[in-house]
Order: sequence, then structure tokens, then C-alpha cells
Amino acid sequence: MGLPGIALNFCSLCARLASIMSKTVYLGVTGDIIHPGIINIINEGARLGELTVGLLTDSAIASHKRIPYLTYEQRKQVVENIKGVSRVVPQENWSYVPNLRKYRPDIMIHGDDWKTNYLSKIREECFTVIKEWGGEIVEIPYTQGINSTALTDNAKSIGTTPDIRRAALRRLIAAKPVVRIMEAHSGLSGLIVEHTELMKEDGLHAFDGMWSSSLTDSTSKGKPDIEAVDLTTRMQSLTDILECTTKPIIYDGDTGGIPEHFVFTVRTLERNGVSAVIIEDKKGLKKNSLFGTEAKQVLATEEEFCEKISAGKKAQITKDFMIIARIEEIIAGYGVDEALKKAFAAVRAGADGVMIHSKDKSGEDIKEFCHRFREEYASIPLVLVPTTYNQFTESELASWGANVIIYANHMLRASYPAMRKCAETILQAERSLEVNDLCMPIKEILELIPGTK
Repeated sequence: MGLPGIALNFCSLCARLASIMSKTVYLGVTGDIIHPGIINIINEGARLGELTVGLLTDSAIASHKRIPYLTYEQRKQVVENIKGVSRVVPQENWSYVPNLRKYRPDIMIHGDDWKTNYLSKIREECFTVIKEWGGEIVEIPYTQGINSTALTDNAKSIGTTPDIRRAALRRLIAAKPVVRIMEAHSGLSGLIVEHTELMKEDGLHAFDGMWSSSLTDSTSKGKPDIEAVDLTTRMQSLTDILECTTKPIIYDGDTGGIPEHFVFTVRTLERNGVSAVIIEDKKGLKKNSLFGTEAKQVLATEEEFCEKISAGKKAQITKDFMIIARIEEIIAGYGVDEALKKAFAAVRAGADGVMIHSKDKSGEDIKEFCHRFREEYASIPLVLVPTTYNQFTESELASWGANVIIYANHMLRASYPAMRKCAETILQAERSLEVNDLCMPIKEILELIPGTK
């Protein structure tokens, strides 16, 4: 072949390469676990043109799945350093459609497994949208031998670290409209909270974390709910939960004790990976507020409560740990105005959030408090415990301004009648055959426990 022919072929090759590189390609990923299947699809995308990776944000993922182990910035750093990736942009929605319309790629690339899984509806939307500008979708055969769900489950079985767990609550509050917290009083109840999931039309529903309740911890031990000066008794139950779960934990700190004791409580909880402590503005011998006005406790003054919060904030080491002020003015009969006054003072003293409590079944006082609090503080987390006003859904409570919903004692309350019925049935029948349907197979319980299989 002469020089003119070589030059012609070279020019044709250059033209072909220019044609390929002029095409823009879009790929959406979570980027939490990078496995060979992800690398394969990135390579295919880069071969088709200039590859833009839409990296799902925490909020986009948390709306349908568990919040990723790595933060967005950590995931971005990993993905943008993979060969073939031209740029990384945030994908703020679970659906690819908003980013497709924003960047109008010539080609969208995706694994062909979305034809039959929970993304099939989004797949149809993508095909419809990309036709608006004449784009196309290239579906890559799913990489055999790779199971993302199994990889995630394996990561969960490995566990977590105090740092990752402690930081998770703040990430969840930033990412989700409502953070769903369930009470856990033992390792087994913690495992139930950890693993219970339900797939609904709008995605995966699960509990985001656990509430370590003073009431349920003491009651499960057959002891009165009386605040102790030290953490020794509570820490054993807390450790049982920490050792077999990975989700964030909010700790019920009662009054927190005197400021000097509260300082050590904060340091102990923070060191162990607890995400937050909630302390109430009461003082003196603890009496449960469920027992009416005759059990009414003396509330701490604004100065006393704020001093304790300030001392706790000064004691903590990390920025992740949260101190949340529980306001009892409404239960004590002082009204919404007084509750707001105490709440505002607590925030000024450094409180990272506010829990408002009420026994009013209508929920009107809580709703008023939330709306008025939001007028003053738009972004300070609000925590609700809708035990008495439980007719409202999580989305309704979120519309009031709530960020965190705690189901404070339901695991313990559900277990007691079930155990009592089992015991009474055995006494009545004088054998255990009749309780077979009341009891789950012991094998299923053991399967919850890491390391049993």
C-alpha cells in the first residue's frame, strides 16, 4: 500500500475515533461497592463515547435502599479515578430521567438486569424520554457470578465501626424526609430491627436505626425505670446491641444526671459509636410521665438545662455525635409557649436537635409546636415520639416539620402478650403442642445471629 493509501486509512480512523468521542454517554451508579460488573459496564460506556457517570446522592439512594456505607464525597473520589470515566455528576433522584433531560446524552448505558427487577418501570421511562432528542439506550448483559445484594449482605455481616455508625444518623437526617427509629432492648430485638424490611411501590422500607430506651431496658430486666447515676447496667444491654448490629443508635439519657456525670456519659457513648443522646429537662428522682399529675416531676430551669447541654457539647470529641434536648413542658402542663421558650434556649446552648413530648391524643399541641419551631429554626432536627397520637402517618408528621420518628417501646410491648399467651397455653394443655403456631422455629431465630450458620 502506498503512502496515499496509508494516509487515507489513517484519516478514516481519525474520523471514526472523532465520531465515537463526540458521542456523550450517561451511566447512573451508586458506587458504594465497586465490583467487576461495574468495571465492565464503565469500560463499555467509555468505548461508546465520552462517559459521564451520574453518582446517586445519599438522599437518592436512601429513598429506596439503605443509606450507603461511604459518603457521597468518598464514593465520588473512587469513581472519578476509574479509567474511562470522563466526569462525575450528582444524580439527585432515584430515577435517571431528570439527569437524562439535563445532560441529554446520545447514549444511556445500563445493565440488562433492569428488564425484570424493580427498575423495570424506570427503564420504560428512560426509553420514552431519551427518544425526545434521538438518543439511544444500550443494555449490557449482566455480569454472571456477581450479586450486588449478596455483596451488601456480606458487608453487613462484617459489621461496622464506631466512627461509621456514629456518623450515620446525621447522614440519614440530611438524606431522608423522615428517619424511622425502632426501640431495641436486647441483642435479639436489635437484630429484628436491623433485618426487618418490606418492599413497597415506592421502594424498600426498613428501620433506619434503634432507640435504646431506659424504660424498656429496665422493664425487660424486671426492674423499675429509675435513673441510675452511672452507665454500668445500661451499657451491658447497649453493648449486646452494638455487637450484633450496624445501624445507628439513639440513647435515652433520662435527665443526664448532674453536668459532671453527663460529661462522662457523652464521652462513653461517643467512644462506643452511639449517634446521639437525648436528655430531658427534668431533675430529681425519676418518675415516668405516664402516671399522671401525681407523678409530676420538677422541671429543670432554663439555666440548669442549658448548662448541662453546654457541658456535654464541650466534652464530645467528634462533630458527628448529637445531643438532643427533650422538652417536657407540655406534659407538665405548661403549654406550647413555655415549651418553645425552653427549646429555643436549648438550641442556643448547643443542642443538635429537639424532642417534643406530649400525652395529648389529638396531637394538636405537637403540631403547633412543630410549626412554630420551624418558623424560628428551619433546619434543626425535630424528633417526635407518636405513642399516644399514633393515628398520624410518618409523612403527615414530616409535613409538620419532624425529621426523626421514634417508636419508643413497641418491641417490648409486643413481646409481653405473646410470651404470656404461650405460657398460659402450655399450663392449660399441659404440653407444648398447642403453642407450635405461636412460636417460630428455633432455626429461623438462629439464622438471625451472625456466625451461627
